[in-house]
Amino acid sequence: MADTSFWFIQLPGWALVIYLVFAQCTAAFSYSLGVKMGTQEPAEQITQVGAAFWWGLAFADLVFYTPLLGLGLIGHYLATDWAILVLGAGLGATVYWPIASLATVQAARGAPGWSLPKERQYWIVLPLIAGWGLVSMILLWVSP
Repeated sequence: MADTSFWFIQLPGWALVIYLVFAQCTAAFSYSLGVKMGTQEPAEQITQVGAAFWWGLAFADLVFYTPLLGLGLIGHYLATDWAILVLGAGLGATVYWPIASLATVQAARGAPGWSLPKERQYWIVLPLIAGWGLVSMILLWVSP
């Protein structure tokens, strides 16, 4: 079980970190580049406020979440004493931000200027990410 738990945390974790670096952290430097890459929504479809909100999440990913999750995964891989604390914090954020994002999508639906053409993708991918984060937190706690 320990090997399965280890790889259940590590493999999707690194896939998420790679995604965050290319999709979110890039958008923190240039939101318009994120739109061109298809990883961010254009302001014309979600309003300037919506674009500012998504950019704020991208910026938080750049300065806090991505480094925290990456450091936690490194510590977990090396079986350090601090890995549970750091990775646990990163996984907590992994559960939190998809829930906050889905709540935003739900609350903004039907608002003037808000037209999210890929909304179904949010409702498929974000629960998977949050679910992986939650299960990984549990495994981190119960696995030796």
